[in-house]
Amino acid sequence: MSEHSTYEVLRQIADSWGLLAMLVLWLGFGLWAFRPGVRRHHEDAANMIFKDEDNGE
Repeated sequence: MSEHSTYEVLRQIADSWGLLAMLVLWLGFGLWAFRPGVRRHHEDAANMIFKDEDNGE
């Protein structure tokens, strides 16, 4: 197998299976972020910067 044919094979894999893998990961991360029961964790993270405030002083 020459370098050119190895490149072509790897390119074909990247074009098809790489795209499919990225799509699956993107969907997985999206579902993970919006899964049921995570609202409290998101609210805690959003309000964490205000935790140690001294009423604006």
